[in-house]
Amino acid sequence: MLEAILWITIFITSIIVLVKSSDFFTDAAETIGLALKMPKFIIGVTIVAIGTSLPELVSSIIAVMSGHSEIVIGNVVGSNITNIFLVLGSVAIIAKKITVKYDLIGIDLPFLMGSAGLLLITLWDGHFSLFEAIMFIILTATYIIYGIQSEEPKKSKKEKKSKKEKIHFNTILTLILSSVFIYLGAKFTVESVISLSQIFNIATEIIAITVVALGTSLPELAVSISAARKGKTEMAIGNVLGSNIFNSFAVMGIAALFGNLIVPTTMLTIGLPTMVIATLMYFFITLDKKITKWEGLLLVAFYIFFLAHSFGLA
Repeated sequence: MLEAILWITIFITSIIVLVKSSDFFTDAAETIGLALKMPKFIIGVTIVAIGTSLPELVSSIIAVMSGHSEIVIGNVVGSNITNIFLVLGSVAIIAKKITVKYDLIGIDLPFLMGSAGLLLITLWDGHFSLFEAIMFIILTATYIIYGIQSEEPKKSKKEKKSKKEKIHFNTILTLILSSVFIYLGAKFTVESVISLSQIFNIATEIIAITVVALGTSLPELAVSISAARKGKTEMAIGNVLGSNIFNSFAVMGIAALFGNLIVPTTMLTIGLPTMVIATLMYFFITLDKKITKWEGLLLVAFYIFFLAHSFGLA
């Protein structure tokens, strides 16, 4: 019992360290990017986009290198499910109604559907090859390039005349220290998951797809709920969409470069089908460019059922 409490404490602490360190890393990298006169739209689609998925990415790489690659699949699939069912559902409930002004059908929704479909197809044979990993990384780059080209940088006179900001030592130190803590947070997250799965006799991929996925998705949940309260509900739509595409393509692709990825049977029977259903629901719900409170309640209900089913309670 004491051992279980110890590892649960380590797990919670590790998740907090991992998530907060990623926030500090992203802020520092964004500051450096601005100081180097990088356009804000490029910073947004590169540094910020990658920074928000750092917890999933680093923990996945460490999981592969430690010989527990099943955590990678669980983390990616679970995060995508949590983002749509819990994050988007909660925002819709709080906001009561979300109106989408941005044209998602052009490229974003097809990319989201494609990322979920490709992940299902590539994992269904129980093997994720190096060729598939490289293809996923290329698709990540393609989506980032689209994001850059779709933005039209318009510099105001004030921005043109602004002086070049200096890169302070504190910013560089924050970048370095946050990188170290990201590694440590991810390392102990993986170790605690492995230990807890052995103590409670629960498959590591089940803990990854539920508890770890929820932990790494908490920043998105907090940011999206805060945005909903301020009336900026459209941010949650983009946040969920971009995060899911990056998780499927970048996290899977990069993690696979560090070793073979094992696809547990539970991912084929529970995880992947649920993720595809969640993605389809996102697609159809956003087609009319509005999400109601009742649709939000439906999404959260699906998430509760998913958790119960994962732990054999339903």
